Amino acid sequence: MSIAEEPVTLQEPAASGRSLWQDALRRLRRNKAAMTSLVVLCVMALASIVGPAFWPHPYDRVYSEYVRVPASLEAYPKEDRIVPEMERSLKRARVAIGEISLKGDTVHATISDEEEIDPRITRYVDRSDLFSNARLAEKTADGKGAVMVADVARLRFIAGTDGNGRDLFARILMAIRISLAIGLLATFVALVIGVAYGATAGYLGGRADNVMMRVVDILYSLPFIFFVILLVVFFGRNFVLMFIAVGAIEWLDMARIVRGQTLTLKRREFVEAAEALGVSDAGIVRRHIIPNVLGPVAVYMTLLVPKVILLESFLSFLGLGVQAPLTSLGVLISEGAKNMQGASWLLIYPSIALALILFSLNFIGDGLRDALDPKDR
Repeated sequence: MSIAEEPVTLQEPAASGRSLWQDALRRLRRNKAAMTSLVVLCVMALASIVGPAFWPHPYDRVYSEYVRVPASLEAYPKEDRIVPEMERSLKRARVAIGEISLKGDTVHATISDEEEIDPRITRYVDRSDLFSNARLAEKTADGKGAVMVADVARLRFIAGTDGNGRDLFARILMAIRISLAIGLLATFVALVIGVAYGATAGYLGGRADNVMMRVVDILYSLPFIFFVILLVVFFGRNFVLMFIAVGAIEWLDMARIVRGQTLTLKRREFVEAAEALGVSDAGIVRRHIIPNVLGPVAVYMTLLVPKVILLESFLSFLGLGVQAPLTSLGVLISEGAKNMQGASWLLIYPSIALALILFSLNFIGDGLRDALDPKDR
């Protein structure tokens, strides 16, 4: 008699749950505006970091012959400038100038002198930004006549040049790097101070909370511009000062937000359980309070970065920003405003770059707010 085999039933694997952060990330990815803004912001940040190393024009290189030239996809110099510029360069060498002709990207000029021509006169031509590799050819037997040959230096300025003859696109790349760095570093300073201060005040409560928040109120009453001017007077204008000054003020809002969240969290069951188990106050704040306030903090950070960038732009517009030859978007916009009538591109392109950064950060902030909103879960 055979024993009937029992049917084998396959158990379905238990579905793995998602954490709140994984669920928020999934909903953030569905937000097309936020993801597009994130891509735009990453591309601009990467271009500002890597771009200056590969761009043909250094951000601080001055082209004296190309002051305030308009943006153009065609290479400079224009054909009608080459012969007059060669003639002007040779006049400085004090030689007699004959026929000047342009053959492709090479200019030929017949020159003569009462004495033998010094080969070093080529430096007068090389000093010009329009020419390179100047040399003497077809010298006469007595050395008093020759043909000056020079290559035309073709340069492209896709965003034009500023009032000092510097490539505007290279300076915009550097300005994006400086503005984003100041925004992120100042936000990091505000994050560290504000979260620690607000969480501590909210958890301790009572008299300690009252004293700590009165300190915040006193700091709120100090004029921000006056504080920055004092720092500039004592320490001068530099990059580090900017994010320290801005971050040392912006943490006040962060502290208030974190304190409000902490007052709600400290009455939750998991905090009371930690207190019953004998966990220290510092441990509760570090392991239970701060991790649970990072959602609102992350949203506020995306709103704080554009605020800091605007503050830096405002300070640079007043002349209290970064020091030359470094630049920022505020400095470029300030310079563009002064030349708006005769060179509008000096204002348009930096303004577009700043607008793209601000729009991207605000869309990312909106996406994070929607993703972390408990009502949408």
